Amino acid sequence: MELKLLQLDSTSKCIFDSSEVSASTGRRSCSSSLKQFRRSCRCFPVTCSYSRRTTNNMDLSSGITGPSGFSSSYPINGRNGVRSSPYVNELRVLEVVDDEYGGVVVNANRLPLKRNAFTSALRSSLFHWKSTGKKGVWLKLPVELADFVPIAVKEGFEYHHAERGYVMLTYWIPEVPSLLPANASHQVGVGGFVINQHNEVLVVQETFCSPTCEGLWKLPTGFILESEEIYEGAVREVKEETGVDSEFVQVIAFRHAHNVAFEKSDLFFICMLRPISTQIMVEDHEIKAAKWMKLEEFMEQPLIQGDKMFKKIMDICIARLGRRYCGLNPHKVVSKFDGKESTLYYNVVEEEDCNSDSSSN
Repeated sequence: MELKLLQLDSTSKCIFDSSEVSASTGRRSCSSSLKQFRRSCRCFPVTCSYSRRTTNNMDLSSGITGPSGFSSSYPINGRNGVRSSPYVNELRVLEVVDDEYGGVVVNANRLPLKRNAFTSALRSSLFHWKSTGKKGVWLKLPVELADFVPIAVKEGFEYHHAERGYVMLTYWIPEVPSLLPANASHQVGVGGFVINQHNEVLVVQETFCSPTCEGLWKLPTGFILESEEIYEGAVREVKEETGVDSEFVQVIAFRHAHNVAFEKSDLFFICMLRPISTQIMVEDHEIKAAKWMKLEEFMEQPLIQGDKMFKKIMDICIARLGRRYCGLNPHKVVSKFDGKESTLYYNVVEEEDCNSDSSSN
């Protein structure tokens, strides 16, 4: 157990006149128990912090702890523990976890719940982080504490990104350009090219579309979800929009566009899928209709013929059907850089594999 004196006025300092000073740390120590100490300080305004040390001797009183750490402090001033002195200021530091780049990530589950407490703790923390050479600060504020956002911004924090339940803010401490990574720059979409044994393509008409696309029969498309594979997203979107079950064959091509939505870039992957079922059942309110359409009829649509990109995409799909083109297959690999499994898309070298409809998932 360690008892630290944070701050006390000139009157209360006399209680330590007879205390010992450590030769190694230069700090005064009190050998009496906490209970005896509190009894002797009933008439003096004192604020103390009680902390435990972890197995690696890390001091938790500062609030700089690991995921399992904690920090707490107890005011012991005035009679019966009631705060009575205007001269006592207790400095609190927000609980954080160090990141691997010399910065800190604030524990969003241990934030003060009062505005004044948060403001004071944030200012103290910034002073502490600057004095200890920290670099970047990540502050995640849940929606329940949204009124803390202006406080953080006033202290110099900047918006990084927001999700449904929180907003993330950052603070860069060194006097050099920030090295913190920017927010995600891309959204990722998929389109499913599903063709059956009758040379019919699965197509949909959207309920909500631009005037130029009115009446267009198009491939099922959509955005992939968080932590969803490209091939999984393509199969899911086809199922959601048409009710047809399918299996992934290959990534045929992908398009890269910029300033698509809110100045973000867009990656769009065209995937060839093999139908497992044929019955169409439209339950998605975004889809007006779906059907199987002859490939030739689909290609003859004016918008397909008049758009170079659409036409090129379909030319590639037809070349893949004729085995004159080899797409990309997913392969699970583990990198030694992070030890995590990821998916690498590449085409195979062997001609027999290139012309095969099998894929490695």
